[in-house]
Amino acid sequence: MARRNPSAGDGTATAATAPRTPWLSRPLRWVSARAPLHLALIALALLWSIPTLALLASSFREPTAIASSGWWNIIKEPFDLTLGNYNEVLGKRGMERAFFNSLIITVPATALSILVASFTAYAFAWMKFPGRNALFLIVVALLVVPVQMTIIPVLRLYVNLTVETELPLVGGNLFGVNSFPGMWLAHTAYGLPFAVFLLRNFFGGLPRDLFESAYLDGASDLGVFFRIVLPLSMPALAALAIFQFLWVWNDLLLALILMGEPSVRPMTVQIQSLVSSFGTNYQVLTAAAFISMILPLAVFFALQRYFVQGILAGSVKG
Repeated sequence: MARRNPSAGDGTATAATAPRTPWLSRPLRWVSARAPLHLALIALALLWSIPTLALLASSFREPTAIASSGWWNIIKEPFDLTLGNYNEVLGKRGMERAFFNSLIITVPATALSILVASFTAYAFAWMKFPGRNALFLIVVALLVVPVQMTIIPVLRLYVNLTVETELPLVGGNLFGVNSFPGMWLAHTAYGLPFAVFLLRNFFGGLPRDLFESAYLDGASDLGVFFRIVLPLSMPALAALAIFQFLWVWNDLLLALILMGEPSVRPMTVQIQSLVSSFGTNYQVLTAAAFISMILPLAVFFALQRYFVQGILAGSVKG
């Protein structure tokens, strides 16, 4: 029997006879093909980071050094830095107490909004009751209502319901204006429309077979919610936690109107008061701004993996 020539053009060439690309040229080819895109992204990132780096440099400089030579001379004098601006903000300007007040407001308000929105979204997604779709449309329609339109009615209601009994440890009234529970309730109410909309869409995309199997095994709605829905919805819950945390932490409007007492002011109101006091001494403002950025950045980077999964959930069907 005649042997088949592997070099013949019969379309049966094996991987051993096929030409190979040198292993060193493959990564070089990939780098050369994507180099313009990478360089453009690096240049854009540097362009966007210049103002932030400038503010960060000014927060570590003395006022006299900035006035005489400018913040950009930190390149010439990289070790001529000071922590005096941060010490002044934390020690003399009440920012330490304001940071504590922001934590007291933000953490419970975020937890309450996620808890209430989770129960509501589960009911809209998997429980059948009269008027379910109409109620959900009303909740979604509240997204287009400007917060500024509701400030005066909320303020009048809070003034009438103010209970002037100071809370232990944290201070503030028991409810109403200048009270932490009042801010928790206000932020929870304002954050519910978006939270319910986001979680309802995620809960509705969960496999129906899981719920049917759980119900056949005798599980209740609460059991299904805590044992199936919540564990499978961690990406969506983490993404919602980031959104709600950042919104409450950076809120100025509600805090400026409902928290006027200096002892209960959050960081946004305290920084706003520094603007009027230090209009020219701006290195103190930049120091206060970077102090307020520390915790949101830590929360975002800690939940970044879940945040990306929550944003992309439902976009690709597996």
